[in-house]
Amino acid sequence: MSIADNASVKQQEPFKSLSGSSLSFGLAGWLLCLLTPVMLLLGLSVGPVSMDMQQLFQVLLHLFTDTSSLDPAMAGLQTIVADIRLPRTLLAWIVGAGLAISGAAMQGLFRNPLADPSIIGVTSGASLGASIAVVIIGSSISASEQWGGLSILVLGAFVGGLLAVLTVYRLSTGSSDHFSSSSTSVATMLLVGIAITALAGAGNSLLAYMSDNETMRRISLWNMGGLDAASQPRVILAACIIVPAVFLLMRFSRQLDAMLLGESEARHLGVDVQRIKWSLVVIVAFAVASSVALAGVIGFVGLVVPHMLRMVIGPGHRRLLPYSALAGGLMLVAADIVARVILSPAEMPVGVITAILGAPLFIILLRQRRDYGMY
Repeated sequence: MSIADNASVKQQEPFKSLSGSSLSFGLAGWLLCLLTPVMLLLGLSVGPVSMDMQQLFQVLLHLFTDTSSLDPAMAGLQTIVADIRLPRTLLAWIVGAGLAISGAAMQGLFRNPLADPSIIGVTSGASLGASIAVVIIGSSISASEQWGGLSILVLGAFVGGLLAVLTVYRLSTGSSDHFSSSSTSVATMLLVGIAITALAGAGNSLLAYMSDNETMRRISLWNMGGLDAASQPRVILAACIIVPAVFLLMRFSRQLDAMLLGESEARHLGVDVQRIKWSLVVIVAFAVASSVALAGVIGFVGLVVPHMLRMVIGPGHRRLLPYSALAGGLMLVAADIVARVILSPAEMPVGVITAILGAPLFIILLRQRRDYGMY
């Protein structure tokens, strides 16, 4: 066995219990592709006002037509689908895809399957940035100013998320030059992430304490995560920011596979490690920050989805990245459906649902930390 092979085996030890048969990739891929339209249709049909598939297809056929030509019952269903459920379902799918592929990219960058935007503080930093933007905007924003307000939210969340991930990466490396180090301390990474999360939480609490009731309510809702404020402008912003980020991350599959061998080996293979790190940090921060700005804090999607897929298709990023995006969208749409029906006609914040699903898995991974290279 060559030196490169030995390095490959050594660096991929954290993923050894998650590798899967290559024969299962075809089945997993077709299953995700088939489940995507099914879950999207289910998201459009499920809610306090239920409708069967026949009614849903009739509504979709006349979605952009004048409701005056329809009977009152169908006109009401069309309004519900067009104004509420369609933006909400599309936003859930885009945000879930962005969070999941960001988690897969961060795990490949840190060469550790426990790395996740929410765990290492990116989500908390973005949440604090968005909260500061909410305070700056205040309650003066009107419907005609919605685009400007959302732009400020995205900018604030992006700056907060970028500062958080840069801090974590710098403090978790073994060199003062945080983008040239060849080793990353997993324990330090998690501890710094916990510290940033606590600091951001304190900042959010301070902002809420100093704000008026309306601003405090908006900050609280943001921290719980939710899709109830989904609208056409939010979907358009998500499509313009998160979707390009998803496709950009897919272009780094070969570089991430090379970095699994180690940074020195990746450089010998012609990978510009410093540029790849900077690019991944900025793109992931942009995707996660935009998700926080548009849908609030939704954790564990970036941790759970890549793990589930590695158990089936293995750690290769050429497959893992696109299928993480598909599975992340499916997971968040499913979580949103549960959030709508579990307390119907009221609804639970979708961030609570993803935490209930993701926290037990994270505890299981910590109990098996030796299998993931955490000692």
